[in-house]
Amino acid sequence: MSLVRVDDLGKTYRIAEKQPGLAGTFRHFVKRRHRDVEAVRGVSFTIEAGEVVGFLGPNGAGKTTTLKMLSGLIHPSSGSVEVAGHRPHRRQKAFLEQITLVMGQKQQLIWDLPPLDSLRVNAAIYGLDQGESRRRIGELAEMLELGEELTRPVRKLSLGQRMKAELLAALLHRPAVLFLDEPTLGLDVNAQARVRSFLADYNRRFGATVLLTSHYMADITALCPRVLLIHQGRLFYDGQLSALAERLAPYRQVRLDLARPLPEVPWSDYGELESCEAREVRLLIQPDRLTETLARLLNDLPVVDLEVSDPPIEELIGRLFRQGEVA
Repeated sequence: MSLVRVDDLGKTYRIAEKQPGLAGTFRHFVKRRHRDVEAVRGVSFTIEAGEVVGFLGPNGAGKTTTLKMLSGLIHPSSGSVEVAGHRPHRRQKAFLEQITLVMGQKQQLIWDLPPLDSLRVNAAIYGLDQGESRRRIGELAEMLELGEELTRPVRKLSLGQRMKAELLAALLHRPAVLFLDEPTLGLDVNAQARVRSFLADYNRRFGATVLLTSHYMADITALCPRVLLIHQGRLFYDGQLSALAERLAPYRQVRLDLARPLPEVPWSDYGELESCEAREVRLLIQPDRLTETLARLLNDLPVVDLEVSDPPIEELIGRLFRQGEVA
């Protein structure tokens, strides 16, 4: 069943144009000039119940604007949106009880109070009795590895602890649909890994549907089998991440550690030279030539160590964003 359905969605903002300086300010005051900016243009997709989908794009591509329309914070200029059987912009109580929006750069917890106080307020808003709220707080706190942090003022928590407490607050009412906008923003590597592990566990345990944006490709590769790619407001890819990687990487990356530097080697005879620094060499080699080329490299050169891998997915996605299309 499609829990999220988006059809030809668009959002256009009308903004005022103002020239710099005093003269520009005066002209802006007397006669304003406006132009239309299309933040989202003709976006269509569906998300099935229980799916975890990555939503990728460069800054300004339209990701956050789309999430805000899906959560009902802003009204679409065109097209239609349906989430869990509701029109988001109507902000009906039954709709709000089924969704949550977490933004890594925003917070809902009260700065000078312990998270537990804010959680009790959230529980009351969603009509949870004390017994049920305590049970859910305990369950989520255990999954998030939160303990005494819930009784400290928010301002005294680390960024990672605050983000986990924010997730707990956002999920206390057990929503069916999670819209997550950069949930690991600014976190260190260990905190990012813990948040990813929690989200994967939450999805398995409760069957939640997740739409996730992130600039950290580790979040996407760890959580999202399927990705949506958006560029300049238009959706240009919707499919499996693995299939995308296979289509975009018609070569393998080979790293060589040599016993000594070899500046005179004609590397183009083996493949495309990606880098050559002292005794470490990186080559890009076509898959159908890989076995033959590896044998030649081992026979011709003083190879100490050799590693074959796929090119990093972030490089492939970055190339797509520059092109704005999937060839």
